[in-house]
Order: sequence, then C-alpha cells, then structure tokens
Amino acid sequence: MNELFPEIPRLYTALAEWLACIVYISILKRRLSGWKLMGFASGALIVQSVFLVVTRDLPIIFWVPSMLVAIGMMFLFIYICCDITPTEAGYFSVKAFVVAELVASLQWQVHFYLWSGESSHKLFEIVLLVVMYGLVFFVIWLLEKRHIPEEGKLNIRQRELWSTVVIGAAVFFISNLSFVTARTPFSGQYAQEILNIRTLVDLGGYAILYAYHIQLNELRVRHELEAMQNILQNQYSQYQQSKESIELINYKYHDLKNQIIALRAEEDPEKRNAYLNEMEDGIKAFEAQNKTGNKVLDTLLASKHMYCIKNGITLTCVADGTLLNEMDVIDICTIFGNALDNAIEYEMQIENEEKRLIHVSLFTQKGFLMIRFENYFEGDLKLEGDLPVTTKKDKSYHGYGLKSIRYTVQKYDGVVNVGHKNNWFELKVLIPKKS
Repeated sequence: MNELFPEIPRLYTALAEWLACIVYISILKRRLSGWKLMGFASGALIVQSVFLVVTRDLPIIFWVPSMLVAIGMMFLFIYICCDITPTEAGYFSVKAFVVAELVASLQWQVHFYLWSGESSHKLFEIVLLVVMYGLVFFVIWLLEKRHIPEEGKLNIRQRELWSTVVIGAAVFFISNLSFVTARTPFSGQYAQEILNIRTLVDLGGYAILYAYHIQLNELRVRHELEAMQNILQNQYSQYQQSKESIELINYKYHDLKNQIIALRAEEDPEKRNAYLNEMEDGIKAFEAQNKTGNKVLDTLLASKHMYCIKNGITLTCVADGTLLNEMDVIDICTIFGNALDNAIEYEMQIENEEKRLIHVSLFTQKGFLMIRFENYFEGDLKLEGDLPVTTKKDKSYHGYGLKSIRYTVQKYDGVVNVGHKNNWFELKVLIPKKS
C-alpha cells in the first residue's frame, strides 16, 4: 500500500458501506420493517465494522478477497431486508459498493485537504464525517429514488447484473491502483493526486452506473407501455371480431323468427306450437341477455358469455350500460376485456365446473360509477404491490392486463382495488361521476 498518507479509517469505510445499503433498502420494497429492520441493520453495521477492522493489517494479497467478502455482506444485508430476487440484490449491492467508495473517498479527500500533515481535533473530524456523509448520501438517495418504480422492482436480468459487476470491478480496480503501485500510467505518486484520481474515478463510475440504471428504467417503462398498447389493440380487435359474429347471430335469429311464422301456418298445431313456443322462448332469452344499454358492452359480454358456455363457466351480469355512454370504446374494451379475460383464465383452472363462477355488476354508488368483477377463488391471495402474485413462469410479463386497466381508469380520475373474501376474488373500479 502507498505510505504517503494514512488510509481511510476502516470504521469510516464500514459506515459508508452500511449507509449505502440503507439508501437502497429505504427505496426498495422491504421484507423487514419496524424493530426487525432496525435490529438487523444494527447487527449488520457491527459485523461490517468488526470485519473491516480485523482485516486491516492483513497482507496485500488478502485485500481483494476481503473486499469481496465485504460486498458479500452488503449483498446479504440488502437481500434479507428487501423483497427482491438475488439477481436484483446483486445489482443493487454493486451500486451500493461504488457509492460507498465514492462517499468515503470524497470525505477523506476533504479531511486530508483540511488537516494534511496536521493532527485534527477529533470533534471536528466527526462533525466533518457526519456532515459530508449525511449530505452526500441524501443527495444520492434523492437521485436514486426518482428512478425506482413504486413497487421497488426493476426485473433485473442476469445480463444486466453482469454488466453492472464489470463496471463496478473496473471502477474499483482503477480507483485503487495507486494504492498498490505507482508504476502504471494510471497511478499517482503524491497524496493529493492519488486522492483526486480515486474520487474522480469513483464519481465517474457512479455516473456510468446511474446512467445505465436510467436506461434500464426507461426500457422497462417502454416495454410496459408497448405491452399495454398491444393489450389495448388486441381487446379492440376482439371487440370488432365479436361485433361481426354477434351481428351474424342476430341475422340468424331474425331468420328463425320468419321461419316460425311460416311454420305456424302448417298443420299439426299442438306439437308444432309446443316446439315453436320453445324456440321463441330461446330467442327471447337470447335477446334479453346482455342487453345493458351500451352496444360495445353488449358485444363484449355476449362474446365472453359464449366462450364461458363452451368452457363450462357461468357468467352473470347486472349492468346499466348507459352509465358508460360517455366512455371511449377502447377504454370500455380495456376495462371489461382484460378483467373478464383474467377471471376466465383463472376459472379454467378450477376442476369443479359448478364452481366456475364469474359475476359482473355495473351501477352508481354515492356519486361514483362502480364496476365490480367477481370470480370464484381458491387459496390465499398474495399481493405484490397492488397486483396479485402471478403463478406464471415468465414473471416479467405479469400484470400488464391489470396495469392497463389501472392506466385507463386513471384517465377518468378513478381507482382500482383488488381483494379476496370468502372464496371470491374481487376487482373493483371506482370512477367519480361527472356533475
């Protein structure tokens, strides 16, 4: 190690690494909270500090392995406290390590500038540490919080994790090269020069990781928007196809009416009339079914109802479709199409056909338009944020149907809620009525 100036105190480094983890834990969705979080965080700080102090005087050959162990402890700290995958924990651990290196280096550079070659008063040294750590970590927290989703997840993949690891490793290697040897083109020979190199390299490394993080977030948002747009388009296409099919069915039933009139003129009136009465009752039942007062909703419900009949699902609906007359056609397709598709998809998994039940209701309540979708549900409902946890293998494509419903409802200043009660899953849409 370079002997021109004292190294950063290991306790300062441990505190920087711990605070860097706290920054990301405070932003991400947490698994621990309250006293459990405080207790575990306190234990993590003690373990991190003891480890770095104990390994301070080890030969230089153990320096890199010791840093890897320190990063491993940061990984465990973040992973245990946050409800994220190991890949995501690794991604944020690398970011936290680079942040810790930057803050610790910057603070020590200012310290060395103020008291170079002089003994500092311990109180002033602690005040400088608290002020700089507090200020810089707060700024980093503000920057990071802007680009973390509300649910605290980015769906980091292995490729993105390894890209971050490579960047972090390169930053650590170049920033600490002068501490190992001065005989390279990237090393410094004087104390202030070495500190400048380390701080600037760490700052550049964090800037690269921050820009990469923003890019990942923008790609995620773009992917979600594209997926929701595809869902919107698919729902609207289904509506157009269903409309054509329903029109053909209506024409067919109209022809049947004419056939009935012709048949009534025939002989054998008793049997013929009984048969014809039965046909008329069926026609009336069809005509009365899904006549809500809104043609778009009628078409969607008729299409879904036919599919449900084919698959042994009982779909019932009590709706005043006139309440939707001011709503855009695509928005009606999005809300009802996605909600019914999700309900139908789940009911298909229920073995007992008698329990395959879906109910839709549309009404007004206390100045709100209420749309409620209910379907029979077995098991416990687990939520991830405000969305049900998926059972699909590809979790990265989970929830876009509900997200598109929520996005559409927000256009009308409404809200979406999901819940579970007495073996019924419930999706409620509340939209304030226009005065």
